[in-house]
Amino acid sequence: MIKAERQNLILEYVAKDKKVLLDQLSEILNVSEDTVRRDIKELSDQGLLRAVRGGAMHRSPIPMHYRDRQNVDVEHKKIIAAKALEFIKPNMVLLVDSGTSTLAAVANLPKDMQLTVVTNSFPVASVLEDHPKIEVLFIGGRLNKSSFSTTGYETIQTLRSIRADICFLGVCSIDLNYGVTGVDYEDSQIKKAMVETSKYIVALSTSDKLNTSESFYICAANLLNVIVTEADPKLVNLSDYSNAGIEIR
Repeated sequence: MIKAERQNLILEYVAKDKKVLLDQLSEILNVSEDTVRRDIKELSDQGLLRAVRGGAMHRSPIPMHYRDRQNVDVEHKKIIAAKALEFIKPNMVLLVDSGTSTLAAVANLPKDMQLTVVTNSFPVASVLEDHPKIEVLFIGGRLNKSSFSTTGYETIQTLRSIRADICFLGVCSIDLNYGVTGVDYEDSQIKKAMVETSKYIVALSTSDKLNTSESFYICAANLLNVIVTEADPKLVNLSDYSNAGIEIR
């Protein structure tokens, strides 16, 4: 079997199972683990999968730039937004990050609800202009042009002075072994600070981001209180996450 055929098969297995192990692939492809490891490294360098210790994982399916992400999974985000709002009660302090799923949720907040929203996201702050009873605290810092949000030392220091009742966390990738991870280092540091300073974490994630991994660590998966997806928990097997103590909605 030539290299191109092997690599295509590796990508097929990763797409199907979300993760593969070196020893499994070595047996399936009838080549050494070193050969499989080299193939995985080449595919990882091309951004087609993520090499991890002992194997490979599916990469998060989301595009990098905010404008592109806004047009992905729009209908799924509407379902996620409706579920997420069930966790919001009047007079809460809500911390919202720069994800497009979190924006969809915030856009649907009742206009007569009294609430304080703290965010580093320009789109989130903008959509709340028409909500007269919601106080918006915008966190300053350096503009991340890919996410239309603020990042950096000042942003993190401000977050550390807040104890939000609940955090809406837009998630790039979640895996029980590798945790919650992101594709952008600075954005991941902001999400990490939000997790550390909030009493209750609601992760908003389309189901295709589950069992995927990216380069920058945010937190352990079991630090999430809830994962909200577009999927019906009764119809999709997410028992591993439930067994880890995470509520699935």
